[in-house]
Amino acid sequence: MKIGVLCSGGKDSLYACGCAMEREEVTCLITVRPANEESYLFHTPNVSLVALQAEAAGLPLVVVDSPGEKEEEVSDLRQALIIARDQHRIEGVVTGAVLSVYQATRVQQVCHELGLWCFNPLWHTGQETYLRSLIRRGYVAIIAGVFSAPFDASWLGRRIDEAALADLKMYAERYRITLTGEGGEYETFVLDAPFFRKRIVLLDAHSEYQNYRGIYRITDARLVEK
Repeated sequence: MKIGVLCSGGKDSLYACGCAMEREEVTCLITVRPANEESYLFHTPNVSLVALQAEAAGLPLVVVDSPGEKEEEVSDLRQALIIARDQHRIEGVVTGAVLSVYQATRVQQVCHELGLWCFNPLWHTGQETYLRSLIRRGYVAIIAGVFSAPFDASWLGRRIDEAALADLKMYAERYRITLTGEGGEYETFVLDAPFFRKRIVLLDAHSEYQNYRGIYRITDARLVEK
């Protein structure tokens, strides 16, 4: 089956892409770029750099820009999936949804309307097991945004490794965050994945942080050989 992967640039969508490649033919990545950083449906930090990830993976990229208005975003998603269906003959869509019912139900709704199969390989997976697998398999993901206590500015740009996972587990116990950030506590950006032919190197980035909210803005990056 030919599959398109909804890709935000974060760990969940890229890990889901890797899972899909083990079973089906991934023919493209699909990205909706919201202008609104408070988008309800889509990941926003550094989403413009998904083009580098697509190039690293050797996959074409379908991009649709969106104002990022609540519920109207569903129409923008529909447009992106129609383009992917028509241009790349996709028969199904993969997402990185872990716990978000809001996200999963809206993607499933659009897929049903368009006659596309929808697969969420991470849905309700064990969060610690998933993150350990992410690290073990060689995904290089950094924190691209933080949006709740107790995350301080030191987390911005930090790699998700065993040490970070230990801290996240402690936060989950003390502050009731979700380990994967699915509650909106943090977002990520992937620099390398097992299926990337090249890896992403950051040349310039800066942190913007205030009151437990911050973004790690990547302003320059390039691909290098692995």
